Amino acid sequence: MLDAMRPETDLPEKETPKARRFFNRLVPKSPSAAILPESVPLPPARPEKERPERPLTNFLSGLMSFIVIVALLVLAIVAMVERSFTAPGPLEAEKVVIVRGGTSDVIDQLEREGIIDQSFLLALGWQLGGKASLIKAGEYAFKARVSLSEVTDILVEGKSVLHALTLPEGLTSLQIVERLMRDEILSGEVREIPKEGTLLPETYKFTRGMTRTQLLDRMAQEQARAVKEIWERRSQDLPISSPQEMVILASLVEKETGKADERPRVAGVFINRLNKQMKLQSDPTIVYGLAGGKGTLGRAILKSEIDSPTPYNTYVIPGLPIGPITNPGKAALEAVVNPSRTKDLYFVADGTGGHAFAETLEQHNKNVQKWRQIEADSVDSTAGALAPPPVEAKPATPPKPAVEAPIQQAPPKVTTPAKPTAKAPVKKKVPPAN
Repeated sequence: MLDAMRPETDLPEKETPKARRFFNRLVPKSPSAAILPESVPLPPARPEKERPERPLTNFLSGLMSFIVIVALLVLAIVAMVERSFTAPGPLEAEKVVIVRGGTSDVIDQLEREGIIDQSFLLALGWQLGGKASLIKAGEYAFKARVSLSEVTDILVEGKSVLHALTLPEGLTSLQIVERLMRDEILSGEVREIPKEGTLLPETYKFTRGMTRTQLLDRMAQEQARAVKEIWERRSQDLPISSPQEMVILASLVEKETGKADERPRVAGVFINRLNKQMKLQSDPTIVYGLAGGKGTLGRAILKSEIDSPTPYNTYVIPGLPIGPITNPGKAALEAVVNPSRTKDLYFVADGTGGHAFAETLEQHNKNVQKWRQIEADSVDSTAGALAPPPVEAKPATPPKPAVEAPIQQAPPKVTTPAKPTAKAPVKKKVPPAN
């Protein structure tokens, strides 16, 4: 009975070691043994290997670290300099300064003039940016509150102050040179007067120190370019055969009138007379034949001088004079190659600064009478003297006067095929002063 009641889990009386081990695995010894697994022993620790020393690698690593630190410092300095370079400067009002000398002298000068107040920073910026060797001497205008960066750009790019000189139309080459010699901004001497008609009257801009010869060369280049361009678009039926003849005729037009709207019409008169093989009878050619490059006699033309033969006197010679009598401008050149298409053969001053034009001698004589009356009224009102009677232009050659005396009245621009019976007073033309 007792054996029958024995649980099935009881071990047999004789247990083998193998069976006991199996049984022990099935039945935990304690409740905690069922939860915690048996500890597993750690693997034996491996002995550490000693790292070999690498001096070159360590040196390079340290060097790279040093370079990075230095680079960061340089970048920080550059950033600080750039920020300071763009900040407004101390200059309170625009100022013009003539900069000369080397880099240090320039910086000292800028500081003395109150344009900058950080000379060390400017020198440092020029060195870091490689601008020290690019600074150009010259005359510069600095605006108020100009920054160091703007100062640098001005000096590196050479943005010097530009001066202007206006040379009006109608001046001879000698008169142009005299004006250049009076200009204090230009430098140098002029050894040779340029040929008449080779300089273009214009307003020219230049920097301080430019030589007078350089400016004359520039004027000659501009004139050559203008003559070439205008000659290429000329009318094909003109009685002139070369660019030089165009310049000669334009010089007469330039001296005869200062009114822009009259130039083509005056040119038309000369073209018509050339086509009819009439003498041009231009008073300024008398003056130039006597005074040359001086441009003026300083007095009225004498009666005998009208008949005095010179290579320029168009009262004596047929056709064009031997050369230009002034330096014509572009407008006069354009007028010659595109003249007014009229039948006018004469013109005379009308008292308003312009001229009265006529196709016939009869109408021209009436215009002369009007001009004489205007002159007479002018003399009466200013000097209280009686004006001499007007002289009618007639197609006959007058006798020479027994006594040579200066003519007291202005000329009546009598441009007729033949000379008048009595010498008409002649007045030199003077270009308007600009």
